[in-house]
Amino acid sequence: MELYLDLISPPCRSVYLFATAVGIPFEFKLVELLEGKQYSEEFGKLNIVRKIPVLKDGSFILTESTAILMYLVQKCSSAVADHWFPANLQQRARVNEYLSWQHLNLRTHCAKVFLLKTLYPFAMGSEVPKEKMDAALDDMKQSLDLLEEKFLLDKPFILGDNISLADLVAVVELMQPLGSGVNSLESRPRLMAWKERVKKKLGEELFDQAHQKLLEAKGLQQEIQNSPHLQKLQPVFVKLFR
Repeated sequence: MELYLDLISPPCRSVYLFATAVGIPFEFKLVELLEGKQYSEEFGKLNIVRKIPVLKDGSFILTESTAILMYLVQKCSSAVADHWFPANLQQRARVNEYLSWQHLNLRTHCAKVFLLKTLYPFAMGSEVPKEKMDAALDDMKQSLDLLEEKFLLDKPFILGDNISLADLVAVVELMQPLGSGVNSLESRPRLMAWKERVKKKLGEELFDQAHQKLLEAKGLQQEIQNSPHLQKLQPVFVKLFR
């Protein structure tokens, strides 16, 4: 089985962390997004939308991180403990509830903060206007409030006493702003304690290794500026940020 990933991407990190933490064997295929490798001839042979993560299992090819996570749970059921995606109907529905919610909420809002901080100066030639950044931070705050007050409440993990796919995906998402110097968990002790519990369940060394590229994002600005691929896409980013 092959996984096409770039760990700068939150969905890729979710898939990588899960497969590695539970011991699912796979071949890591690096697709460097900043170098435009998703547009390479080799990646194009997969005959999919040019985005990652991608799972290739023999001739079977699957995209979308949540679909990949569920596929791995079911394909490797003997290696995956029930708490990740419980067989219990209502518990599984809770995981699906979070995974359905996050796409247009926590994931989108954390990613927007990251992109504004890292790509906006490159695309627009100036720092992000305060009102635009404040609006993005407010959207992220509202998503974090819902994560804390609806999904987590006073439980150790979203489902209760043990980690699930919902916790894994949520933690990876809220790490994204850190790559741009924004601490999404500042003044949120309950979420900070939860994040540390998730990190320990996954393995602290593995968690840090998976986020190393993101947290070294000080060099990301230089990498962006030197990327011929991103230079070509500058008009796309200008349109995105207007």
